[in-house]
Amino acid sequence: MRVLDARKILREKGIRPRKSLGQNFLVSPRGLRAILEAAELRDSDVVVEIGAGIGTLTVPLAERVGKVIAVEIDRRLVEILEEICAGYPNVLLVQGDVLDFSLRQLLEQGGCPQGPCKAVGNLPYYVTSAILRHFLENTPRPSLMVVTVQKEVAQRMAASPGEMSLLSVSVQFYSKPRIVCHLPAGAFYPPPEVDSAVVKLEVLPDPRLPPEEEQVFFRIVRAGFGERRKTLRNSLSRGLNLPVTQVEEALAAASIDPQRRAESLSVEEWLALYEKLRVNLQAHQRLSK
Repeated sequence: MRVLDARKILREKGIRPRKSLGQNFLVSPRGLRAILEAAELRDSDVVVEIGAGIGTLTVPLAERVGKVIAVEIDRRLVEILEEICAGYPNVLLVQGDVLDFSLRQLLEQGGCPQGPCKAVGNLPYYVTSAILRHFLENTPRPSLMVVTVQKEVAQRMAASPGEMSLLSVSVQFYSKPRIVCHLPAGAFYPPPEVDSAVVKLEVLPDPRLPPEEEQVFFRIVRAGFGERRKTLRNSLSRGLNLPVTQVEEALAAASIDPQRRAESLSVEEWLALYEKLRVNLQAHQRLSK
């Protein structure tokens, strides 16, 4: 598979990649192929591309799907994209920070407000978590995401109980992540200082909790991870400002050993704990008013 020559195109345009924007352009045919295959593309798909760059992914997407909404923050690169995508009427270029647009706004601009859609992109390392939260925590959500992220971040996203983190729980609360492949630094121009990985996130069709309850759920999770070296018994008591006895009772009711630590719990166990703790939290909130 031919990949656009980022070095040549940027050199001809007199453009230097901006480190401040995390600009590392994919130059690996293997990486490009992995992203396209993982996205399970159909000709009826609507795809939102996060950080279109010089069009390395935009063009093959446009050749495979019904609509591509390509978002790029760098105005210099948008001018390149306009040239490269001129022959693809199914591509809508949106100049700006993807975090400034809701998915609904992007879909409306693309003339497909009802969705559904998929999201793909090579995420700048410095805003990876923010972009994931932006797409997963709000509605509507993509049905599928395929993103390239720092290798260590990918491992945290797809972690199993025993190695979980707040990011792991946040991602797995909304989706089923799977690492598709690893990419060395040389798969990008200019090469970043770390290796990367392509991650596929199958977004759950139905929310695990009503939106109004998600805030309380994540309050509990953040409390659990608030003091990593402490047991759940202590970290939850301190983080939620609840008596130790109440925390112990909730953990027992959820069949969770109070001596365990936050990184050992699965999302399902956090949900079970939430069901047992939320009554105590609501009562405590009423008393503190």
